[in-house]
Amino acid sequence: MRKPIIYTTALAAGALLLLWFFCLPCNLFEGVVYSTVVTDRDGELLGARVAEDGQWRFPMCDSLPEKFTKALVEFEDHRFYSHCGVSLPALARATMQNLRNGRVVSGGSTITMQLVRLSRQKPRTLWQKVVESFIATRLEARYSKDEIMRLYTSHAPFGGNVVGIRAAMWRYLGDEGAELSWAEAATLAVLQNAPSLIHLDKNRDELLAKRNRLLKRLLDKGEITDEEYALAVEEPLIGNPYPMPQYVPHLVQHYHRIAQGQQSITHIDLAMQRRIEELATRWSRELRQQGIHDLAIVVEEVASGEIVAYCGNSDFGFERNGKWVDIARARRSSGSILKPLLYAAALQEGVILPKSLLPDVPTDFGGFAPKNFDGTYAGAIAADKALSLSLNIPNVHLLKDFGTAHFAHTLQQAGFTSLDRSADEYGLSLVLGGAEVRLVDVVSCYSKMAACYADTTAYRDFPLRDKVALYHTFNAMREVNRPDQMDWRRATSVQNVAWKTGTSYGSRDGWAVGITPQYAVGVWVGNADGSGVAELTGARCAGPVLFDIYALLPSSRWFDEPKVSDGEVVRVCRHSGYRASRHCTDCEEVLLPRNSSKSTLCPYCTEALVSLDGERRVTDRSEPTRSECYFVLPPHMEHYYKQQHPEYHSLPVATSAIGIDAQDAFHFIYPADGNVISPAKQMDGTRGGIVCKVAHSSASTELFWHLDGNYIGSTTNVHHMQIQPSIGYHRITAVDDRGNQQTLCIIVK
Repeated sequence: MRKPIIYTTALAAGALLLLWFFCLPCNLFEGVVYSTVVTDRDGELLGARVAEDGQWRFPMCDSLPEKFTKALVEFEDHRFYSHCGVSLPALARATMQNLRNGRVVSGGSTITMQLVRLSRQKPRTLWQKVVESFIATRLEARYSKDEIMRLYTSHAPFGGNVVGIRAAMWRYLGDEGAELSWAEAATLAVLQNAPSLIHLDKNRDELLAKRNRLLKRLLDKGEITDEEYALAVEEPLIGNPYPMPQYVPHLVQHYHRIAQGQQSITHIDLAMQRRIEELATRWSRELRQQGIHDLAIVVEEVASGEIVAYCGNSDFGFERNGKWVDIARARRSSGSILKPLLYAAALQEGVILPKSLLPDVPTDFGGFAPKNFDGTYAGAIAADKALSLSLNIPNVHLLKDFGTAHFAHTLQQAGFTSLDRSADEYGLSLVLGGAEVRLVDVVSCYSKMAACYADTTAYRDFPLRDKVALYHTFNAMREVNRPDQMDWRRATSVQNVAWKTGTSYGSRDGWAVGITPQYAVGVWVGNADGSGVAELTGARCAGPVLFDIYALLPSSRWFDEPKVSDGEVVRVCRHSGYRASRHCTDCEEVLLPRNSSKSTLCPYCTEALVSLDGERRVTDRSEPTRSECYFVLPPHMEHYYKQQHPEYHSLPVATSAIGIDAQDAFHFIYPADGNVISPAKQMDGTRGGIVCKVAHSSASTELFWHLDGNYIGSTTNVHHMQIQPSIGYHRITAVDDRGNQQTLCIIVK
């Protein structure tokens, strides 16, 4: 009979042991939702969002204030560090008190048992007390005392909708990192025992009495001195709850979307953030007078690649529509802000050299006819100057040569996540604002360019990393005229900044981005609703903000010059900026990107046979001649170029049309072949005419004009011919007095 009893007992003991072993869930608070908490680089709270259940419940703390821990242990469970989860003396004492009073006045629960109750959320009954005691012993076996204390204080209620010591310190003390006074520690310790006591407008006397009784016990135990006790009991109770910090609200909201219920440690420098926010508020109030209501700023540290200051939208305290729009992450038309990236990519791949001449003449790209901002044309301009002056036409020519699809892919590789359409949809307008980009992506891209320059091993997958190409890009950007017209070359105190502005179509977006070896800064100004403002430009509105920000940042020296080993030395034509050909007579050696050896040879320096006096180009081999090299632009480029370059000399006039290509002789400036034209109406309501313009290599040439095969007149010297075409398809032909002929077709609407 005894063996079955032994077996039964052993089986029951084994079952009880298994039950004890598996009674504790892996995650005590599975399903509990937490507040989103965002801190700066030093752990300082930037902002928080209430948990889904409406509670301020911060993720579990890593450490606890020593004074609070001592006060809590003395108040709740002074044997906490000696029991194994259940305190038999405490249970006995509670039983006697309850019997003596005829009702439950004490539970005898340890902190460990209370933690179990918080995690299970079961009714408070005698049976549940037994279950809690059983699980508490298992809890003590799994966790250390420190872990149990942190788990409990992170989930205990502290009044109202405040849960956990971290949220309580922020709501009641205004700072999680503050050094608690003994009065504050005691208040928080008694508060979690009866959180309904603190509404701060009732039961304050009872709360004060409980606090002071706890302070007396701490004095009696020797935890505090007589002087500390006297000061503590005289200290007023906690006042009204503090609001949660509201730094970088848009960034906090961003983390609430992507990491809801988690703590996110950012790289924000709070001291810098405060200065940037103050600056943004001042500028926002000034810009508002011009009808510009929104401003965004992003500052990124180059070395770490982390954002150190973030203003998703300025003057957050001012009530207005759109203030909650996080412009720094919104998709906005890029304007010209991508031009340096095209320049750097084209240099890196050998499509151009830094001073390669690009066409700057009226051009129609299959219905897309870009204009320069100031409405002028240079004829031909060096690529670096076209970038620093932000000329549209040369950069569109460059994009055409580089390839729209290739550039779009480069931008995507560089981190522009908003470029999600096909290259055909963007077309050549991609470099002029045809794409929508995010300020954070713009700043990140430029920051990585600076980082790659400093460390060639950084960002190995980043597409713009050729050191020499980057150096030429930064130098071209440094030449952009500053908004204060200050010459950085002469003022030694002025920080060198590579920068670029952009303005979108309709003056809806103003951009400015800057780079130094230490910081990349981006500024956007405009209206969140997309409305344009006539006075809004990147240079006028965003540029001054950019340089005010750099005035707040630590100054840094300019980028070190690249070494010869970083690229290759190439012989370059001084006239055209292209790789020198055998006809180039004025050349220099320049350190260029490694792919520069693949670039085009100079297309503008040529050799010609001229008369012995050099006045005429000779095609008749019977006449005595000499060979000369000339820098010669096509007629349509030459027409504008020589207006700004008096030193330019045209190719001598040929004595015969034989052997002279019509393209070399003259070129239509306007209209372009295939243009669709809508002539403006006159004051009397009649349809206006079209002025056709031709540039000819010989100023004295007579040009004969034909419309649809019918002769309409001739011009000399200045070749402008006004025509009155009807609606429909037309052919315009021009023939010079040597028989050179060119024809184009247009459609009149």
